[in-house]
Parts: sequence; structure tokens; C-alpha cells
Amino acid sequence: MDETEGKSLDDVAGDVIQCSKCPRLSLYIRQVGETKVKRFVNEEYWSKPVPGFGDKDAGVVIVGLAPAAHGGNRTGRMFTGDSSGEWLMKALFETGYANKPYSISKHDGLNLKNVYITSIVKCAPPSNKPSSSEISNCSRHLKAELALLEGNTRVIIALGRIAFKTVCDFYGLKGLEFRHGACYEFGNKYLLVSYHPSRQNTNTKKLSWEMWIDIFRKANSLLRSF
Repeated sequence: MDETEGKSLDDVAGDVIQCSKCPRLSLYIRQVGETKVKRFVNEEYWSKPVPGFGDKDAGVVIVGLAPAAHGGNRTGRMFTGDSSGEWLMKALFETGYANKPYSISKHDGLNLKNVYITSIVKCAPPSNKPSSSEISNCSRHLKAELALLEGNTRVIIALGRIAFKTVCDFYGLKGLEFRHGACYEFGNKYLLVSYHPSRQNTNTKKLSWEMWIDIFRKANSLLRSF
């Protein structure tokens, strides 16, 4: 039986939030919310798994690694309240996918058009490094999201090597190379490959702004080809 039968993305989001399948991650996200960091000491952390969000009829699906410990794990929304989110929302705004160039809280009025954002792991992992078993445990949530978005999805943007591998595994794509800017066609879709907009990549200029914004310009171009 199809696990998504009779379910909506809202139902999947509820399943995500209630999930406690990975003890290490469940403990870590609670600890982060209790200890906090100095700049957010007066804020109440979400400290639960973080579901995807965006346009439920999206043509573009962005797949990241996981919520940031003091970003999504604090705010309860992917790519919200951290530097990676700043880069992503600025790019989405400049290419017509978002009504605002920033994402600071779940109540900031951000609306996404024709794009849905999710991750392969729904809890912030220590050192941004989920284990293979944690990725496997969480795969059911990503699979459910992708299955429910399937009818409209035309472009998938994988951010980082682990997200790329996970997406390839999900769709049974073999022998593809992880290379920033690569574009692979499969079925009636395209897979776009990008470095993750983490500070490790942006501060070192491994990922420049022009390299980054070009991914979303390319997504626009691919959508127009359908």
C-alpha cells in the first residue's frame, strides 16, 4: 500500500514533527534548545524535527541536508534564521520564487511561489553530520514529500553531496557525478547540483554569489522548457 495514500503534505509535516526515531538527534536538538547560544539566549527554541515548506504545487523542489542547530531548530522552519537561509532567500527573491529576500521567523510573511524546500534529515545533527542510519530512518519523510509533490515537480535542486546522493538513491539514478552546476535529465525532470550555501563554502569563496544565483536562473530556464 502506498504510504502517502490519503495523506497531504500537512499530514506528512505532522508525522515529521512527532518523529523520535533517532535517539541521538532527539537528544541533541533538545540540548541545543536548552543551552542556546548567547545571541539567542532570550528566545524559545523549536527543538523538534522540522518539516519542509513552500508551494504545494511547486515545479522546483530544493533538497538540503538538515535544519541548522540555531537556524531551523530554533525557528521551526528550514533555512530560516541562519546565514544559509539568507543566501537562499535572496536568490529565490531575485529569481521570482519568493516575495521577500529574507527568512527570519515563521511569522515574517515569507511566501514561496513554485518552489518547495525540504531536507534529507529533519533534525539538526551534531556538527552537521547525520549518520547513515539517521539518513535512512528519515528517508520515509523525504520520500513522502517527494511522492506528494511528484505531479508538478520538474526541477530538483540538491544542495551538497549528501543531498545529491540521497536524491539519486530515491530515484534510482546511478553513475552521476557530484559537480556544482551539473544538470541531469531523468524521466520528465531535471536534477540540478549545487554546493550547499553554508559559511564553509561561501566564506571561502568555494561558492560565489554568481555561481549560486546561476543555479536558480538555470532552474527558471528549465521550467520554461516544459
